[in-house]
Amino acid sequence: MKTHLITGVAGFIGSHLAQTLLEQGYAVIGVDEFNDYYDPQFKRQNVAALLEQENFQLIEGRIADINWLELLQDVEVIYHQAAQAGVRASWGDGFFAYTERNVDATQILLEAASNCTHLKRFVFASSSSVYGNAETLPTSEAICPDPVSPYGITKLASEQLCRLYYQNFGVPIVALRYFTVYGPRQRPDMAFHKFFKAILHREAINIYGDGQQTRDFTFVRDAIAANLAAATAEKAPGEVLNIGGGSRVVLAEVIDAIEEITQRLVQRRYVQKAMGDARHTAADISKAREILGFQPQVSLREGLTQQWQWIRQVYGS
Repeated sequence: MKTHLITGVAGFIGSHLAQTLLEQGYAVIGVDEFNDYYDPQFKRQNVAALLEQENFQLIEGRIADINWLELLQDVEVIYHQAAQAGVRASWGDGFFAYTERNVDATQILLEAASNCTHLKRFVFASSSSVYGNAETLPTSEAICPDPVSPYGITKLASEQLCRLYYQNFGVPIVALRYFTVYGPRQRPDMAFHKFFKAILHREAINIYGDGQQTRDFTFVRDAIAANLAAATAEKAPGEVLNIGGGSRVVLAEVIDAIEEITQRLVQRRYVQKAMGDARHTAADISKAREILGFQPQVSLREGLTQQWQWIRQVYGS
């Protein structure tokens, strides 16, 4: 049985990825630190069903403390999802956690992977934050990255490490630049989770800036499909690929759609724009379409409906 390893397995995307791989018959080793960036109880809930699976093994611990040479002996694919996420929290004293959990952790894993001759793929979870305020929309991978947050800088640095280990040691890396992934199990610090939770409790939602910023929203199931394709596509090694939802949407229009889905009036509270937030994001996914056969399948409205249903289950309707 083929074994795949996922770092950050208890997180939003990692837990969905593990579930899908197990359903497809793979053995999965999941690694997670269960740190307190947000309530670890959410992460425990994410892996509860996984722990019941015979072909799932959970390793709890920091990436820096794990014996990777031993753990990777039978692993064919690594999905490196673990990261310190969040743009706004990456300023000031919190930056140390970003360098440790993003840059340092990635280097440690790449170093271990460079000694695994049987490894077929190393899929790295990057971010659209590397682009910053890109002048060209939709943005292709040919555009020079220009992060506007410390978080974006650490993801770009991690990408560059991946490139170096590919060029010098042949580690078969693929870097996926996610554009605002959403859906069930989304982290509680992310916008849609906070919006839906506030609406459920009939509280106002905070909108940073004027609400006219745009985002390319990607449903989690589409992000998982991109990861699976990246692990097998023949031409993927060495590539950096945008993974987006296929459309650029104004935040104010998304909130209007949320009102229709929840059938509740949304109370809007406008607050000061947050440092490090890009004004607009939009993914040119033509390269991912060509190399991975990637094509988003879930519409924003369908995805939001699924997330609303999940929120109601988590917090009670």
